[in-house]
Amino acid sequence: MTSPSTTLSLVDTDPAELAVDAIVIGVHSTTGEQDATRGLAGTLLLASGAESIAAAFDGKLTETLALLGATGGPGEVIKLATLGTVTAPVLAAVGLGPEPSGAAPARRRCAGRPAPPCGLWPARPGGDDAAAAGRRRRRRRAARRRRGRCWVVTASPGTRPGRSRPAASRSPRYSSPCRTPRTRQRRPRVTRARTVAGAVRRTRDWVNIAPERLRPPAFADAVAEAGRAAGLTVEVLDEVALREGGYGGIIAVGQGSEAPPRLVKLTYTPAGGGTGKRVALVGKGITFDTGGISIKPAQGMWEMKSDMAGAAAVAATMLAVAELKPSVTVTGYVPMAENMPSGTSYRPGDVVTMFNGKKVEVLNTDAEGRMILGDAMARACADGCDYLFETSTLTGGQVVSLGKRISGVMGTAELCERVRGAGDAVGEPAWPMPLPDDVRKGMDSDVADISQVNAGMDRAGHMLQGGVFLREFVTDDVAWAHIDIAGPSYHTGEATGYWTKGGTGVPVRTLLHLIDDVAANG
Repeated sequence: MTSPSTTLSLVDTDPAELAVDAIVIGVHSTTGEQDATRGLAGTLLLASGAESIAAAFDGKLTETLALLGATGGPGEVIKLATLGTVTAPVLAAVGLGPEPSGAAPARRRCAGRPAPPCGLWPARPGGDDAAAAGRRRRRRRAARRRRGRCWVVTASPGTRPGRSRPAASRSPRYSSPCRTPRTRQRRPRVTRARTVAGAVRRTRDWVNIAPERLRPPAFADAVAEAGRAAGLTVEVLDEVALREGGYGGIIAVGQGSEAPPRLVKLTYTPAGGGTGKRVALVGKGITFDTGGISIKPAQGMWEMKSDMAGAAAVAATMLAVAELKPSVTVTGYVPMAENMPSGTSYRPGDVVTMFNGKKVEVLNTDAEGRMILGDAMARACADGCDYLFETSTLTGGQVVSLGKRISGVMGTAELCERVRGAGDAVGEPAWPMPLPDDVRKGMDSDVADISQVNAGMDRAGHMLQGGVFLREFVTDDVAWAHIDIAGPSYHTGEATGYWTKGGTGVPVRTLLHLIDDVAANG
């Protein structure tokens, strides 16, 4: 399953005159007392950037939208045929809520609403006389001086208005009209937005691929090939190298499957060494999770193809890093395994020696993610890093505690707050959680350094148990954060805002924001 590619560009043209398939404008609901002199038009307020469009409609655009039922509520979409008033055949008005809105996450959700249907409506030429057209052109020219921003949408090359193609092959292109003097200032932001969107899309595609097509060797090959093409330094450890290197956790989880495990390391080094700071990213890559010997219930098991969402996010983030070129060294570690029941599977009661030498007593083979992550995090610390960000679909406890939209964050207190701030900035909310001493005490083992889960199989603080376990594999000199994305990484409901059904791409934007933060502030 491959998502359509998206092109984002800047243009310096009146949006009313662009030969595009649709124009998208923002509409606010008014606050306070309604302007009685304006009737229905007084219930709506056009967002900045729609001046020339409003002029083309003889100043009756808000009244027309109100007659069609527009309220300006967040996420509301009203579409109408322009009938020749502007060049585009379709106008989509997206509700942004009360004015002034300004909250970036709300704008993102609203912006995602009109995109799917926009390139597919047939053009409807209007019977326009020359005098009326001239008046509209003059009004649009006057409005250009007041223009701010709106979006125009075009279909991919070869798609004519009115000719629909399968949804998987549509490739919308977005342009933001801007004044020429500011184009140079905005271009880097557009380039970054294009890169970040591409990384989110790639993450979603990997998560959504059917699990028989993305077993560990195939996933490793795909990541390695993309990494080399991006100019990253790539290292791939197969099952032989993993066994010889002492990666006991990855080997234990992967030994139950005929598709052997892998560890992929991707490294970006800035020109001249950058600031000298080193960031490590680690992502869980369980390409399918049956639970192993401690097998999961059948209901919902098909969603376990998404148990590699953390690995997909880290790999895609590294590809974006190669393009964005931050001034810090960034290394991604992607452990991959398939957790299957068989005669060679690891068992409850096994004692596994991890990469850093610690011994783990296995009590539940369905707590496999922390086993492969422990090895990868220990390797990252052994290689050397200043900051370690790990992300994984680790526990159902995250969903129980924080729901399906808010990630849980555990680790170094100061770094957890930075993760929370980054999540708020990019629209991927996260909430710091504690790592209590009593949770660690409950994981004491009689035969190993630590139990994989609570020694009495008590699920209290289940999400926290995962964080406490991972802490054992981080050295004291490394600031670290574990981001549990069990809920936010995979959306099982209908598409909403810019979230499609299936993989969401969380937390790619958070990771990229954090890398920029480290580059700027250390």
